[in-house]
Amino acid sequence: MAAATAAGAAAAAAAISLFAYYLLLRKSGSKLPWTLTTRGNGRRTRRKGLMQAIGNTPLIRINSLSDATGCEILGKAEFLNPGGSVKDRVAVKIIEEALESGVLVCGGVVTEGSAGSTAISLATVAPAYGCRCHVVIPDDAAVEKSQIIEALGAIVERVRPVSITHKDHFVNIARRRALEANIASAQSETNKMQTNGSAHVTVEMLHPKQTNGSEYANTEVPHNGKELCPDSGSKGGFFADQFENLANYRAHYEWTGPEIWEQTKGTLHAFVAAAGTGGTIAGVSRYLKEKNRNVRCFLMDPPGSGLFNKVTRGVMYTKEEAEGKRLKNPFDTVTEGIGINRVTANFMMAELDGAYRGTDREAVEMSRFLLRKDGLFVGSSSAMNCVGAVRVARDLGPGHTIVTILCDSGMRHLSKFFNDEYLANHGLTPNAIGLEFLDQ
Repeated sequence: MAAATAAGAAAAAAAISLFAYYLLLRKSGSKLPWTLTTRGNGRRTRRKGLMQAIGNTPLIRINSLSDATGCEILGKAEFLNPGGSVKDRVAVKIIEEALESGVLVCGGVVTEGSAGSTAISLATVAPAYGCRCHVVIPDDAAVEKSQIIEALGAIVERVRPVSITHKDHFVNIARRRALEANIASAQSETNKMQTNGSAHVTVEMLHPKQTNGSEYANTEVPHNGKELCPDSGSKGGFFADQFENLANYRAHYEWTGPEIWEQTKGTLHAFVAAAGTGGTIAGVSRYLKEKNRNVRCFLMDPPGSGLFNKVTRGVMYTKEEAEGKRLKNPFDTVTEGIGINRVTANFMMAELDGAYRGTDREAVEMSRFLLRKDGLFVGSSSAMNCVGAVRVARDLGPGHTIVTILCDSGMRHLSKFFNDEYLANHGLTPNAIGLEFLDQ
């Protein structure tokens, strides 16, 4: 009897606590975890399972930087998404739109060329939609990224870094893998209808949207049964194409941007972020500008990238970096996932007021400063974003609110960005005490 009474009391207490939590959320106007979310275009969508945990990340005050500048510097803690980065939003949006349009079917394989974070997010999310994942990653990316992707059950190809114009650039290889999966699927269907089916299927059989307008997609690809993507149960492939697929931009225009606006109650003065695919800075900047034209939006560009020149001068390269004089792989930076030497379809959607350029040393020193002062263990792109936030704060002056993105944590940067030996070999051993590295 005593046990039953105790159990009943515990159940009653739990029910009262849950009801009190409900009333508190209702009174504060907060969204309940199980309620519908509203997209930026007014449409409402319900996501279930893993996808419920993606987004609605906290916007945290970075105390050390705020106190040092006299501004409120806020970081969108995207590293708290299930896949560990801001790219979870992109993965969800790309896959959902592909499934809705029919270019991807349940059981199909999603392919992507990625330096790491998008690949991890796709490998995390794809199984929740009943799909598989195949990733092509440059072999100079931190090795733990490919290890994570493999642990998530995706196929990983590590390839040497080359120019995007080369047929074996990791993005172009990923595009071919989707074509091969589609060919395998078409061949399987053909074999069901005739015993002596052709062992050669042309790209014209594929869905026209799947080629994405690439010169490397409009070719005949022989299927010899040895490709990495397809198997006997292939349901076709879909190339996610994060750089040119505007689902990337829409993920942030409909999702990240509205969250930032709501979390700041529309009081922010500026937004700053680096760009890789350009989706985050494009979606967020365009949404914020539509809400208030006075919100200033800035790019933070790492070494080796041409976007700073594009934003500030209207041209991608300086005279010394003219086309034909650049190295095939011009990036000389320890940051990963940001910086590019072409204007993507996603980046073209951005509405920017200016740009800043950062250095590897600034990113390394900022990451250690945030760890010491705030307990924030962030990756290279997040650190570069925070460098940009301080630059904006100093230019605008005290009393302003600046928002940036904490893209991912340092957990996937251990072999390079947080490796003492690696940094020492590149002359980047951190030694700053405060923020003096930003004054050099």
